[in-house]
Amino acid sequence: MKAALLAATLLMASTAGAQTPAPAADQEIRQLFTALEQSGCTFSRNGTWYSAAQASEHLQRKYDYLLKKDLVRSTESFIKLAATQSSVSGQPYQVRCGTAPAVSSQAWFSGQLDALRGGSRR
Repeated sequence: MKAALLAATLLMASTAGAQTPAPAADQEIRQLFTALEQSGCTFSRNGTWYSAAQASEHLQRKYDYLLKKDLVRSTESFIKLAATQSSVSGQPYQVRCGTAPAVSSQAWFSGQLDALRGGSRR
């Protein structure tokens, strides 16, 4: 019983500092996940191509980790810290949609964000 209580206390303490970004950024990040999942594109991570669903799961784990570390303050910081490159190898991620050439995931996510915002970024 004491061990369970201690474990629960430690778990709460480890997540107590975790914060989400501003509501608008959190919504945009969720929309980016949806865009990826519905894109039908493939995602290259460390030289292996994955489905959009697999990529989304991987990026969600990275996002959750970054939230626990209180490192995501904006949609742009999510793209930079989670969706641009492997945190293990440093290799950039790529996205390939249909027969189009692969592009950096940073460019793909930035383009999606631009579209979400109505093309306001120039």
